[in-house]
Amino acid sequence: MNYDSIETPSQFQQFCEAIANEPVIGFDTEFVSEDCYRPELCLIQVAAGEHLAVIDPYKVGDTQAFWDILTDDQAPAGKRVVIAHAAREEIRFAYRFSGRPIAGLFDTQLAAGFVGIEYPASLATLVQKLVGKTLPKGETRTNWRHRPLTKDQITYALHDVTNLAEMHRKLVADVQSLDRVEWLDEETTRLQNKVIDAEESENWQRVSGSSGLKPRQLEIIRHLWRWREEIARSKNRLPRRVMRDDLMVELAKRGSPDVKKIRNIRGMERRGYNDQYNEIGDAIAAALKVPDEQLPRRARGRSRSASPMLSQFLSTSIACISRQQKLAPAIVGNSDDVKELLAYELDPRRGSPTPALLKGWRGDIVGSAFRKILRGELAIRVADTSEQQPLEFVECEAAPQSSND
Repeated sequence: MNYDSIETPSQFQQFCEAIANEPVIGFDTEFVSEDCYRPELCLIQVAAGEHLAVIDPYKVGDTQAFWDILTDDQAPAGKRVVIAHAAREEIRFAYRFSGRPIAGLFDTQLAAGFVGIEYPASLATLVQKLVGKTLPKGETRTNWRHRPLTKDQITYALHDVTNLAEMHRKLVADVQSLDRVEWLDEETTRLQNKVIDAEESENWQRVSGSSGLKPRQLEIIRHLWRWREEIARSKNRLPRRVMRDDLMVELAKRGSPDVKKIRNIRGMERRGYNDQYNEIGDAIAAALKVPDEQLPRRARGRSRSASPMLSQFLSTSIACISRQQKLAPAIVGNSDDVKELLAYELDPRRGSPTPALLKGWRGDIVGSAFRKILRGELAIRVADTSEQQPLEFVECEAAPQSSND
């Protein structure tokens, strides 16, 4: 396999200039995320036209020029296709280094879900189904930080991009034939926005065990979360290795900035906290000073809950509707999405956000069908017992009017 190994700033600059006008760029990254605050970029693989290369960020240094190319929505000819598979981390890297989403992103995993292939499908699965090749598996546990990389490791990494252009051609043809280009574009934008929002937002609400806390306790969680994030960022550690969620919840329940009381909580006596008791106490004290009207509030629970049988029925029906539409069910929605829709429909409240299953392309094919089901306008029947999903929905005949009408 012939490829360029980009290991110096000058080589990197020349490579970026060489691919700057390529209309199709396929890329992938190798990274380590198990023990650091943010995933650590270890390798970039690129296939663009006649160019095939691996970029070593450790040796090149600043890689922003590459990410600027991927996020440039003006070139070439106003449209470039950037192909990646399961691109969540690639989106994060692009945003981290350039501050912008990837322009013209085509995620092969997403696209496969819109043409009836399983979702989420691995790259190896899609390469086998679309290209008829088998990817090597020998380096799946590689520590990409280690240098030098072996020839086998580099070859393994390059296989992640060498088939992307052909996969794109086949998938985009299927997406176009099903008239789902707008659907795929909508979902790609949704994915990028979701990743970027996660990068920008304070996710203290996701602290495990905090759902039943009172507003003041939630404010303590928020301040402790900010303290934990700052420590994790400065030390490049996973936040939960700075302080476990259950300890944060216990601190919030105690609600005391007193260092002695903090130290007496089981788990807080660890040596690693010796230099942090005062900071923890200061965070709690700051939370206690926040005015009541500024405290966080949990969304009110809905007074009416749907029948578990109805919820299960509609969850199953997603697979039926997806089969009729040649969509992978997992890309459409899950049981939580169904519960959200049922709560919205059965107990409407002013200001409630529109459920995902009622928005965009999901609303067109799923939301509208679910509303018909709830009104008794759709029935279910066995369509083909040989199919994995043998059921389908059909329009109900109008109910006969009574003689008293």
